[in-house]
Amino acid sequence: MTGTFAPAPGAASPARQVLTQAAMEARLMLRNGEQLLLAVVIPLIVLVGAVRGADAVGLDLSLDGQSPIDVLTPGVVALAVMSTSFTSLAIATGFERRYGLLKRLGTAPLSRGALLGGKVGALLVVELMQLAVIAVAAVLLDWSPAVDVVGVLLATLLGTCAFAALGLLVAGTLRAEATLALANLVYLLLMAGGGVVVPVSAYGGFGDVVRWLPSGALGEAMRTGFDGGIAWRDLAVLGVWAVVGSTAAARWFRWE
Repeated sequence: MTGTFAPAPGAASPARQVLTQAAMEARLMLRNGEQLLLAVVIPLIVLVGAVRGADAVGLDLSLDGQSPIDVLTPGVVALAVMSTSFTSLAIATGFERRYGLLKRLGTAPLSRGALLGGKVGALLVVELMQLAVIAVAAVLLDWSPAVDVVGVLLATLLGTCAFAALGLLVAGTLRAEATLALANLVYLLLMAGGGVVVPVSAYGGFGDVVRWLPSGALGEAMRTGFDGGIAWRDLAVLGVWAVVGSTAAARWFRWE
């Protein structure tokens, strides 16, 4: 009969599966207090504390005539990308693996590729939120960037891919408790001495080493992007880290 409902069973398209998984993963990340602390609160504290502290003690954080807020804000954005795509992802995935959730998801109709794509999509959603919050706070502190949108987007995408691959490598090879400890330790070490928040030139001779780390490359690429340029060398370094990390994760990642 015309107009009669006719069910059409079948799987959703791969793109819709990834988008749905990404939306769910993003909601789970934002509901987690520890994830929210890493994603928003710590970067904001670093930004406001560093700028206000520098002004209070008269510390010179200028670089090529830039004000402290112009130097620090891109670094804090890079820190936010690192905290979300590495630390948060590694911890969440590690405990999903420990409780058997990852194994069950890996055998569900949702393909493993779609599952990982959803996780990366969720990271990008959270990072957009981080960028908006940090940008508003920075503008209130008189930030006035000359943004190269392509440069910033490439830095964000390649930085996310590089750190997500490394985060999955850690989460897929270590126990959940070891992943928690190592992810937080690496985050603190890179925040303090990895060339993320401040330029690699601030590290003197050690900066020649730091710039080849994914943290240093991300920080420099983000600073260049917010200064109106594209740091192709630093983006290439991030690309190499993304390929190496992805290859290692595909080789050694264990779903249970």
